[in-house]
Amino acid sequence: MLTKFENKSARVKGLSFHPKRPWILASLHTGVIQLWDYRMCTLLEKFDEHDGPVRGIHFHDKQPLFVWNYKQHRCLFNLLGHLDYIRTTFFHHEYPWILSASDDQTIRIWNWQSRNCVCVLTGHNHYVMCAQFHPSEDLVVSASLDQTVRVWDISGLRKKNVAPGPGGLEDHLRTPGATDLFGQVDAVVKHVLEGHDRGVNWAAFHPSLPLVVSGADDRQIKLWRMSESKAWEVDTCRGHYNNVSCALFHPRQDMMLSNSEDKSIRVWDMTKRTCLHTFRREHDRFWVLAAHPTLNLFAAGHDAGMLVFKLERERPAHTVVGNLVYYIKERFLRRLDLGSSKDIAVMQLRGGYRTPVHQISYNPAENALLVVNRTSNSENSVYDFYAAVPNPDTTSSSDNDSPDAPESKRSAGLTAVWVARNRFAVFDKTHSLVIKNLKNEVTKKVQIPNCEEIYYAGTGVLLLRDADTVTLFDIQQKRALVHTKFAKCRHVVWSSDMAHVALLSRHQVALCTRKLEPLCTIQETAKIKSGAWDDSGVFIYTTANHIKYAIMSSGDSGIVRTLDVPIYITKVRGNTLYCLDRDARPISLTINPTEYKFKLALINRRYDEVLHMVRTSKLVGQSIIAYLQKRGFPEVALHFVKDERTRFGLALECGNIDAALDAARALDDKACWDRLGEAALMRGNHQVVEMCYQRTKNFDRLAFLYLITGNLDKLRKMMKIAEMSFL
Repeated sequence: MLTKFENKSARVKGLSFHPKRPWILASLHTGVIQLWDYRMCTLLEKFDEHDGPVRGIHFHDKQPLFVWNYKQHRCLFNLLGHLDYIRTTFFHHEYPWILSASDDQTIRIWNWQSRNCVCVLTGHNHYVMCAQFHPSEDLVVSASLDQTVRVWDISGLRKKNVAPGPGGLEDHLRTPGATDLFGQVDAVVKHVLEGHDRGVNWAAFHPSLPLVVSGADDRQIKLWRMSESKAWEVDTCRGHYNNVSCALFHPRQDMMLSNSEDKSIRVWDMTKRTCLHTFRREHDRFWVLAAHPTLNLFAAGHDAGMLVFKLERERPAHTVVGNLVYYIKERFLRRLDLGSSKDIAVMQLRGGYRTPVHQISYNPAENALLVVNRTSNSENSVYDFYAAVPNPDTTSSSDNDSPDAPESKRSAGLTAVWVARNRFAVFDKTHSLVIKNLKNEVTKKVQIPNCEEIYYAGTGVLLLRDADTVTLFDIQQKRALVHTKFAKCRHVVWSSDMAHVALLSRHQVALCTRKLEPLCTIQETAKIKSGAWDDSGVFIYTTANHIKYAIMSSGDSGIVRTLDVPIYITKVRGNTLYCLDRDARPISLTINPTEYKFKLALINRRYDEVLHMVRTSKLVGQSIIAYLQKRGFPEVALHFVKDERTRFGLALECGNIDAALDAARALDDKACWDRLGEAALMRGNHQVVEMCYQRTKNFDRLAFLYLITGNLDKLRKMMKIAEMSFL
């Protein structure tokens, strides 16, 4: 489990992801509804109009609604009719309906436009703990403490909804549960699923298959299959040792998730019905689960708050060799030529991976490949060694669509990277280092310092990472060369000449020399996803919502462009960014490198480039002006400023009296003339000083100026003017 966001609050009883925005709703036992941005980890809104616990919450797919209107920040209306506590509420994906399950032993369907109850589903004889619409069919599933799961057919209600008539559904509203003119019932029980020994807390439909999952107080998760005429139990998953609070299907994989009052979340293999992973808390019972409708995200509510997580990382495994990008997509190794944009399937990976490939390492000299598959349980982490990767250029185009899997050798290991033409290093589950040859045979065992991960650092050299330090380690000499303090390093990115390295943690970028001498460190609030070096030595990296740059010589950083979804950079060339998205689709983005190239030219004192950019680019804004002032280039900043007052200040700062005089004439302000007179006097420009004293009518200083400059003619004129004024 990879935790994306966690917060502390009162007990969370309901959760709902927004379908488009990075928002999640949490309804609390205290009656408060919280709206969080899980990407920025910030609380956006609090809605507090309930007197008791809020157990059910749900975002509408298209409207700005979650029973409340979150754009107007107010409660729109109340739906009254249930006689006891409401357990869950869900919107219909197409019709203006809300489904509610209650302790009054009924399920109600409401029209949120007309604000009426359009149907009451009765039949359970105990609290109804959960009820949900089918994602595509006219079905409802419900779970009750009467130990049953029921599947309801609501096609009668739907047919009334699309019946011809000027008013649509409102024209056909009658007593709940009534029949129409032809005797058709709004909702009927289609299947009653019996098999649990105690009350059932949750039931959910599979998004595409005729399956239902349920979780109950008998500590079991049951899988049910339906046909048109009957439904039956497929299997039971056992492992929880307290009440199962919630169970749902993984939206895209053959897995199920469940959580329980035993303080654990479990992931189940839907085909084998075995537990794949167990994630346990120390003190908090879990109450609810939610899956994002489109992203690989889940949320769980517990006694002390909630957490947003994903089961495995979505960073696509890739490596760059010159102009070629090798990456893994849908169990195939693919090769993308950045020059020709030719994308070819090279080979199929052997074996079935339950989780995405963690890392690949390609050896162009021997045409060999290492594929690392790491699980949360390090005991099961393995790597595959392919001694001969097929050359797609020599095979037919039909073979390239689905190439066969070549021979490989699989061994246990957390990480495997090439360290020489015919040697690779394996970091095994005992956290020791083993060197192997091209036959996958051990040639050497190396004692290394305490380490959690290894990274390539050139021929015969590795970077070793522990919790707080990154160490440069020489394999041949079997000793650490140098180390630097850097906490929780996640990724290492070398420049093309191996002279510089970028160390990436979740929220920090450190740019260092090859000897790990720190050059600059940049802190980010959003999570850092990937990075690559520009040809000019600027590091380009991505966060969850931005493409950014970092200049190692000065420590300057800034935003290149914003992102709608996270991407993973493979290579930067000029103003083109090559990257992979979360589905391992190659994409190229055009960026504007003017800002960081302008700063780089200033830092390197390449003034011809600076002047060219000033004349041809559209660099504007207070940030550029402030940067130029801060770095001691006010004369350059003058080229960007149109505001006369700002131009006046910059001109004085860089000693450009002529530009300051033009700005002072435009402003015609006494304070500006005074400042200009002082600056001109300091530089001996007595003509401008004279003009300033004349504009401000500072006759005392003007007379003294004429005296010290020997301008007796103007001094006589001043005396005549003074005499005439006295007369």
